[in-house]
Amino acid sequence: MLTLKLIQEQKEFVIERLKVKNFDAAAIIDEIIALDNQRKQQQADAEAIQQKMNAISKTVGQLMEEGKKDEAEQAKAETAKLKEQVRDLNQKQTETADALQAKLVLLPNLPAQIVPPGKTAADNQIVYCSVDQEPTLPEGSLPHWDLIKKYDIIDFELGIKVTGAGFPFYKGKGAKLQRALISFFLDQAIAAGYNEVQPPLVVNEASGFGTGQLPDKEGQMYNVTADGFYLIPTAEVPVTNIYRDVILNSSDFPVKNCAYSQCFRREAGSWGADVRGLNRLHQFDKVEIVRLSHPDHSYEALDEMVAHVRGLVEKLELPFRIVRLCGGDMSFTSALTYDFEVFSAAQRRWLEVSTDANFESYQANRLKLRFKEAGDKKTQLCHTLNGSALALPRIVAAILENNQTPQGIRMPKALVPYTGFEYID
Repeated sequence: MLTLKLIQEQKEFVIERLKVKNFDAAAIIDEIIALDNQRKQQQADAEAIQQKMNAISKTVGQLMEEGKKDEAEQAKAETAKLKEQVRDLNQKQTETADALQAKLVLLPNLPAQIVPPGKTAADNQIVYCSVDQEPTLPEGSLPHWDLIKKYDIIDFELGIKVTGAGFPFYKGKGAKLQRALISFFLDQAIAAGYNEVQPPLVVNEASGFGTGQLPDKEGQMYNVTADGFYLIPTAEVPVTNIYRDVILNSSDFPVKNCAYSQCFRREAGSWGADVRGLNRLHQFDKVEIVRLSHPDHSYEALDEMVAHVRGLVEKLELPFRIVRLCGGDMSFTSALTYDFEVFSAAQRRWLEVSTDANFESYQANRLKLRFKEAGDKKTQLCHTLNGSALALPRIVAAILENNQTPQGIRMPKALVPYTGFEYID
């Protein structure tokens, strides 16, 4: 959430930066400024009346001592009227503050200066590609949805029977490959200095709000309505919320956590060839890395995260590219986002497998997550970052499709110690 100070002091700057995200903020910002000024005036009026009440209260005792009972009673009556005015002003101030908050959460985060303008993924910038040309497979190679049937490693039909579309069963070597990837990703994160946590898979509304998933503008969250909980769309939500309402010391940075979790996304409105097989699921596995950073060093932290994810896909021997998202393709909460895409040689398309983002102080403001410099009593908002390291479904799809051989599906060398086998056959 953007700060009121930024909006009040740099109104035109905020409006111009949000245009990069194709968001017209002018009208909302005018409403926010008007509500903030109204709230401040209500607060000032209430404080002025309170001061008047305090002054009158001091005279009541003195009037009683002087035997001026009637005047004292008049003073008490006036105080009672003033109390009612203060009560009314406080109620109006609460209503104004609620209206202000409702408007503030409608504003997305400001994009960083290097974010390219654009409306769709077609306008994203490719900043690195590991191959000069897209790999090709021998004639007769299969897409992963045919390979999983051939080797009987993932069962979509059984998932539909038990739950519904988008909830597959993993079987035999398919299940072992899932477990191998999770362990590999966690071990790599721990070696890079991340502290492993195992979070709950459901969160409360305050947690969803803190990281920006709520209000759920696109209907992507599964809501456990009876208890007011939500199934997590990513481990980012519970892990970042560890620090909600926390004040850190600058010496605590960098804070680095990693977590494996199952993730749940409704993917409302998803359809077509792009969602076939493992390309898009309602439940999937992912290892997430989450960082808290001093504002002066958060973009260095983002570069480190990008380098970490690059190391993972290189060890998996997959052709990949790194893409800087344009304003129109970025998330509501992100200031700068890099996507990693691996190439599916059977599908002849790039599949997004990781999103690494710096949210600057946007989430921290919602979370009330702050820090203090050494010797300074004043608190500041820290910066939050997170990244997929990595999401499994499309990684599995790419491994299956790119590593087809006459002997079966060859496992990347880095995974063999985890799978216990070299081929799915």
